[in-house]
Amino acid sequence: MAENLNPENELFVTDDGSHSLLSHRFAVAYHSRHGAIQESRHVFIEMGLKARLAQTNADKINILELGFGTGLNAYLTLLYAEERPDLSFEYCSFEKYPIPLLDAQTLNYAEQLAKPPATFVSLHSLSDDGELHSHPSVPNFSLAKSRSDFLSGPPEGWQGGKFDLIYYDAFAPASQPELWTPKALKICYDVLATGGIFVTYCAKGQVKRDLRDIGFRVEPLPGPPGKREMTRGVKL
Repeated sequence: MAENLNPENELFVTDDGSHSLLSHRFAVAYHSRHGAIQESRHVFIEMGLKARLAQTNADKINILELGFGTGLNAYLTLLYAEERPDLSFEYCSFEKYPIPLLDAQTLNYAEQLAKPPATFVSLHSLSDDGELHSHPSVPNFSLAKSRSDFLSGPPEGWQGGKFDLIYYDAFAPASQPELWTPKALKICYDVLATGGIFVTYCAKGQVKRDLRDIGFRVEPLPGPPGKREMTRGVKL
């Protein structure tokens, strides 16, 4: 059963019981209707974060996300950081159209994962000034949020091969085509460290061809439930 929050977003329950939002601005849902949590966990945590950590014994990982959205990817990463006190997580995210705090407070991710809701909500209430802020309850997780235009390049300090991992979670190419161009994907390549991973739910052939042309080694991977394939790129 859908529930109206503000004029731009409509709440609905996905098949795994977790919430998502339908964006009326972009006419697309933030997550798979087959399961928001299971999609985010499969694409970004299992195929992205854990894959990158398996390649390195560093004591810090720098993550860039395009599309903070509901905050689910950041939240699952923060929960993983709680399990890995030996690692420092620096998480930088672009979101030009952040959802209202009221919408975030309505999402049931903490309930579904049997966690206190305040930790999830705090991700939305932290400043979006582009500066890293240490999370109050997870000291090895720092978050920087920016509302600047991704296509104008990362904010100062977010550049120069800094990132180990990119969660590319923009809306689908049909909804946000400007964020799936070679120009946008080249920005990702430039800010990744050698060996860094770019991971996305998107499996469109043109996107994979563009990633290869830019210099990524492209790895088509099994997608989450309801989606046959997803994409991972490694900077050579």
